[in-house]
Amino acid sequence: MPLVLNLPSGLTGTAELVVGEQHTAPRIGSGRIRVLATPVMINLIEAAALAAVEQSLPEEHQSLGTHLDITHVAATPVGMRVRATAEVIRVEGRTIYLKVRAEDERELIGEGTHERVVVNLERFDKRVQDKARGV
Repeated sequence: MPLVLNLPSGLTGTAELVVGEQHTAPRIGSGRIRVLATPVMINLIEAAALAAVEQSLPEEHQSLGTHLDITHVAATPVGMRVRATAEVIRVEGRTIYLKVRAEDERELIGEGTHERVVVNLERFDKRVQDKARGV
């Protein structure tokens, strides 16, 4: 029986962090300037997407990020708070499409779209274990 998702458009989630040294580009190897690293912003966006959808998924299912189309348009210094938001814009089959954005205390720092696919945890884990064993 195919999975039917009951996720309404407009469902939202958020995630926040205060930028620390561990979140900067030099610390994670994505640049030399001491500002929020793009991969950290993306991680925060994915956390917001999880907050938007995970509680509404059927038991034994989880969503996995499969596509991001994100711009990072402004730098955020150490010590400033960043908030990411994600909003479900539509669902097609097992794929959830979200509009995402990240803002610091002063301005928009990034935005775009994100796609997540919903998987059955048991079947997914079996595929991963088979791959690890070379099956």
